[in-house]
Amino acid sequence: MTKITPVILSGGSGTRLWPLSVADRPKQFLALASDRSMFAETLARACDASRFGPALIIGAERHDALMETELGDAAFADARIILEPSARNTAPAIALAAIAAGSGDAVMLVMPSDHVIADLPAFLGAIDTALPAAQEGWLVTFGINPTGPETGFGYIHMAEPLADTPDVRKVARFIEKPPRDKAEAMLAQGDHAWNAGIFLMRADRYLEELAAHAPDMHRAAHSALDGVDLAARRIRPQPERFAACPSDSIDYAVMERATRVGIVPVSCGWSDVGSWDALAEIGAPDADGNTVSGEVIALDSRNNHIHADGITVTTSGIHDLIIIANSSHVMIVPKGRSQDVKAIAEALKARDKS
Repeated sequence: MTKITPVILSGGSGTRLWPLSVADRPKQFLALASDRSMFAETLARACDASRFGPALIIGAERHDALMETELGDAAFADARIILEPSARNTAPAIALAAIAAGSGDAVMLVMPSDHVIADLPAFLGAIDTALPAAQEGWLVTFGINPTGPETGFGYIHMAEPLADTPDVRKVARFIEKPPRDKAEAMLAQGDHAWNAGIFLMRADRYLEELAAHAPDMHRAAHSALDGVDLAARRIRPQPERFAACPSDSIDYAVMERATRVGIVPVSCGWSDVGSWDALAEIGAPDADGNTVSGEVIALDSRNNHIHADGITVTTSGIHDLIIIANSSHVMIVPKGRSQDVKAIAEALKARDKS
């Protein structure tokens, strides 16, 4: 059986979950959805040695120690870390992984390190479904069966099934985050899925499409790894050469332009945990509808999401709020307004500069 190479993208800054997620310790290294960090949960998804080979992790140099701590278990002794000297988005990061993967026909499972997948058997089943198509050279993405007309996700329009693997469908097109009326219309059609940003593909096919559609990026990624020991525990691309690489996402640089792009729709309890509202939705509520983490005492309080990090939070007579508190910051916003986090963090940064 072909061993799949897990490629774990860990370069995100996670600012939408401020004040707990900060540049030096972004959300993937926090225990937000379970008692383990999201990074650890992602590693655990790909730890079946009968299905997966050693992992390739791609992250920022500043998070080297955090990643190494997560990889301390003997099960990850053969994992390698590609330390990006600068952030160049997902397409160059995956190019580095494809080059480091070794054999050209290595199959890579590309996953962000900060997503939640509640139904692991369903996810693994989707990987098994996608594998024959990936081995045949298709770039396969996983589409999440939508549960509502979300406007915060990109969508994928699914076309006809592949002739040889009917559970894999061709991708008609990728769609940017839509307005609500368009999202409702796509759900009514029944042939659209949320874009989860998870991919299964051969390393050589990805590099082939990158060379065709983003040749400057292809050259820069190869140049950045020229002369670098790709078998080392830590792989350090040459900083100046990597900095010259164009910055773009895999969707824009490759997937929207490539030929032979497929999709496997799946329902696996997926969330990108892109906001405190999203985290509240996947939490287990108590009898009063509150989702809580840490030391919390909630009296006559309903439908709140409360996260206490290292301190005790007490409430009385409140409802429908998000309360996030640690030793240095407290944030309180109504549910449905957690997108204001970015503006709050920017206001705080401006205050500190003045």
